[in-house]
Amino acid sequence: MSVRTTGRFTFADWEEQPVGPAGSVPRIARATVVNSFTGGVEAEATTCAYTIVYTGENVGSYTGLELLSGAVDGRKGAFVLKQHGTFDAGGTRCGFEVVPGSGTGELAGLTGSGSFEYRHGDTSVEYVLTYDL
Repeated sequence: MSVRTTGRFTFADWEEQPVGPAGSVPRIARATVVNSFTGGVEAEATTCAYTIVYTGENVGSYTGLELLSGAVDGRKGAFVLKQHGTFDAGGTRCGFEVVPGSGTGELAGLTGSGSFEYRHGDTSVEYVLTYDL
């Protein structure tokens, strides 16, 4: 039976580096990010790497992987999310899924997917995760 859990996360750190010539369109960048999750997912400092494609000024898409170590609804362990999203001047929309086989500890066997929307200026972002364990 699938369980739905929600909460919020904040960006603790964002470091972005261009790949190739800066200022060209389209262009590619890499970003390393640290997030902090609260709510159904508790993870104090995640490890995340994105590849970003800018198709215009503040417009584009991205993919990434995020390692979360902590707990899901009180069950402790770690797992990886595979993320894919788009962004524009208004914000970011992202869908994600748990990488099969990535769950450890009490999260071994975790499967699921979710999403979030970030609006520029928000200090935290609400997420939804629907999972099976």
